[in-house]
Amino acid sequence: MEQKLTLQQKLLQKLSPQQIQVIKLLEIPTIQLEQRIKKELEENPVLELESDDPESFEDQDNDDQEPETDADNDEFSFDDYLTDDDEIPTYKTTTNNYSKDDKYIDIPFSVGITFHESLYDQLGMITLSEEDRQLAEYIIGNIDDDGYLRRDLISISDDLAFNMNMEVPVEKLEVILKIIQKFDPPGVGARDLRECLLLQLNRRENNNHKLARGIITDFFEEFTRKHYEKIMKKLELTDEELKIGIDQILKLNPKPGSSYSNPLNKSNQHIIPDFILDNIDGELNLSLNQQNVPDLKINDSYLDMLHSLVNASKNKNKNQKDALVFVKQKVDSAKWFIDAIRQRNQTLLLTMSEIINFQKEYFKDGDETRLRPMILKDIAEKTGLDISTISRVSNSKYIQTHFGIFPLKYFFSEGLQKEDGEEVSTREIKKILQDCIENEEKRKPLTDEKLTQILKEKSYNIARRTVAKYREQLGIPVARLRKKL
Repeated sequence: MEQKLTLQQKLLQKLSPQQIQVIKLLEIPTIQLEQRIKKELEENPVLELESDDPESFEDQDNDDQEPETDADNDEFSFDDYLTDDDEIPTYKTTTNNYSKDDKYIDIPFSVGITFHESLYDQLGMITLSEEDRQLAEYIIGNIDDDGYLRRDLISISDDLAFNMNMEVPVEKLEVILKIIQKFDPPGVGARDLRECLLLQLNRRENNNHKLARGIITDFFEEFTRKHYEKIMKKLELTDEELKIGIDQILKLNPKPGSSYSNPLNKSNQHIIPDFILDNIDGELNLSLNQQNVPDLKINDSYLDMLHSLVNASKNKNKNQKDALVFVKQKVDSAKWFIDAIRQRNQTLLLTMSEIINFQKEYFKDGDETRLRPMILKDIAEKTGLDISTISRVSNSKYIQTHFGIFPLKYFFSEGLQKEDGEEVSTREIKKILQDCIENEEKRKPLTDEKLTQILKEKSYNIARRTVAKYREQLGIPVARLRKKL
């Protein structure tokens, strides 16, 4: 086969390591930036904090003073600990910092147990055969954090056959499950919402819950769809009687497992704003939240080392060449990281400043109806940055204002024209929808068709399907499910 040499020209777009680093730093919020800087400080010895500068000492030019040796500077030496004298009396190594008058109180500390640990503890309090206990433990292991057994007993029986070589009929698993369903919290081990509510109602043996049990047992479908008229007609109830039964059901817990106190599984999210906006006498002042972000610099010792290695004789040995490559690599990496942090801050401030200028009327008093329609492209054109850069800046970032803390994505919304030609933000329409639904008559909630008519009366000419989309984005259910007695 004949071989040929050809020459080609190609245009390729590649990102440099510095650009990749800036892009990654742009995406992370302030709280993760702190961790990223700490990681870089641990990995790169050339980087150091600005506050780590050693204090200048006087009398360094005193020729009469002999230079101190390392041994003189050390407060102690490791040799002091490498003695063979281990025969020290114990009374010399014990201390007692309390007097007889001091009152020592042992404060108990409770770690708590998890939801599943509680079920296993309750299982240990009942008498079962070894096989039944093993089956019960397996079923508890399949109960999720909400307290439900999502897998059907046939699948569990198959699992036991394949994984544990145990042939267990479904009827026996049903008996074991009934035992677990008597555990606390009430409703645990249910296979669906209906069974969960019935388990809780069966624990209450008074006649006051007879109506609630009847509704869940015979009219659960109508109850979930809020077809109250059908229930009232079939049970021959008045509005007040049905309301009492519904109120008893609403007091039950649909997720018994989630109500269990689990101190080991608490995940409270703390928001640290990336920007701080102050309104001082009508003037908006924007700043980056750099409270816990340290200033970085390059260690002078490594710079001196690099200069000395560069200025050394040309005939360097292998160790000197390796040292030169290592130090230069770390110094360059430190410079890139410091420059990336600086570039990140400039990009964030530039983007946020343009967002504030675009939404200036809103940021003055926080009136949601003053939000102008704004998309990523609008800010990209004003900053001269790419849309992807604006997207990275607005992702997972928060700003603290005098009227609350908001994610940057909150200020972006599409536009819509009113009948008079004025362009308004979709967020303004959502605010009107939310106000209408909050003030509606709960016995006869406003349908999407009625909400569309109300908006048209206010000169917002939008379709019913658009109203339904906005309602779903606000997390508001349909009119039928908002109905209350």
